[in-house]
Amino acid sequence: MGPMIDKIGSCAYSRSRANFRLYLVILFLSCWLLLLYVLSLGTDTRNSKSTKGMDLPTLYEYYTEGGITAGLETLPDTFQLNKKNITIFSGAIHYFRVHPDYWRDRLRKLRAAGFNAVETYIPWNLHEPERDKYDFGHGSSDMSLFLDVVKYIKTAQEEDLLVLVRPSPYICAEWDFGGMPSWLLQYPGLRVRSSETQYVDRVKKYNSRLMPLLESLQFTKGGPIIAFQLENEYGALTEDGSEEDVDYLKFLKEDYEKYGIVELLYTSDNPISHEERGSLPGVLQTANFQINPEDELSLLKKFQPDKPGMVMEYWSGWFDHWFEKQHHTTSVEAFSDVLERILKFPASVNLYMFHGGTNFGFHNGANIQDEFPHYLADVTSYDYDAPLTETGDYTNKYYACKHIVAKYNKVLTKVPSSPVVSKKMAYKPISVTGQLNFNQIIDRIVSC
Repeated sequence: MGPMIDKIGSCAYSRSRANFRLYLVILFLSCWLLLLYVLSLGTDTRNSKSTKGMDLPTLYEYYTEGGITAGLETLPDTFQLNKKNITIFSGAIHYFRVHPDYWRDRLRKLRAAGFNAVETYIPWNLHEPERDKYDFGHGSSDMSLFLDVVKYIKTAQEEDLLVLVRPSPYICAEWDFGGMPSWLLQYPGLRVRSSETQYVDRVKKYNSRLMPLLESLQFTKGGPIIAFQLENEYGALTEDGSEEDVDYLKFLKEDYEKYGIVELLYTSDNPISHEERGSLPGVLQTANFQINPEDELSLLKKFQPDKPGMVMEYWSGWFDHWFEKQHHTTSVEAFSDVLERILKFPASVNLYMFHGGTNFGFHNGANIQDEFPHYLADVTSYDYDAPLTETGDYTNKYYACKHIVAKYNKVLTKVPSSPVVSKKMAYKPISVTGQLNFNQIIDRIVSC
């Protein structure tokens, strides 16, 4: 039995050594995996902490800590909000181009990408569709459902976003008549976007309804609005030989202030094309462009050396016209390259558009050109090749934005998880039961 016992003892010893070696391998691998996990947290703190680090403050907690003593201010090389440095990472989402049921979804997707602000125009022609008949979400028109701008701005605040508002009478935005109501054309001699008396009187009446709604939503009043635009690309008016009406810009500034608007005011133009035309002394100038960021921003800095750079419209894509052969797109690589160069300059930025949405009804605008067919009507879709598609789906541009913002954002705050994409469905075909040709439509209008 002796040799048998030795053999058994030797086997047991061998198994013990093998188990010990296996234990060491498992321990080593466990430590290595734990080390990799810790390193991964450290290399991407802006994204991982934003979703997992519950000790981070919200955006509003960070910028309102200790009470609100100041709004958005300009220093030579940076913005400050409530006396704290801020780089504005903003994206345009127009409430009137998105069904209200999706407002929160689109806004949360913006915040989930690390952005800290949303920008929107306010279209005069929707809010005063008929002379002296105003609609801010409680009217009876087909578009009334879309027009509760106060609710939209409050929803943005609930989603931890600051707001840049562009309530100027003219918005462009590839929107019908640039957002001005068509009934203005009934006034003989009225000159839009000028200090002409009839036009100014109508703007005053409109502002008397709009501005009180926005006054209480200002950041210094506890709301989310940090800045207001006076006019939109006003310098472009001079391209056809028109003279700049500085008195009109002064009127807008005074009228805003009359209603208690105290947040930062700004204008937006293309510096290379329009230089300082469209601006007003003491009002922040911002830039609109798609390429050549260093040239545009250097010129902007030359015009206002005591203020930081801000790109109010970095065009993420472009819009389409009827009968064009293809959808306008901008590659992710080209888009990302310019965005990084803007932030490196350094400057703040608003993406136009972050989510384009839809030109509902007949509110799509148009462009004119010298060549045939001269009049180019915009399509119903305002997809714009933006980071979020017309239906709110994520694109490669979205993920590029998220990566770039995380790289340049120095203020870490809580960021929500990205919402799931919505389910899609196809509606059943609808049979056409009747039609009117163009002449029949004209006859009906005349008879009315």
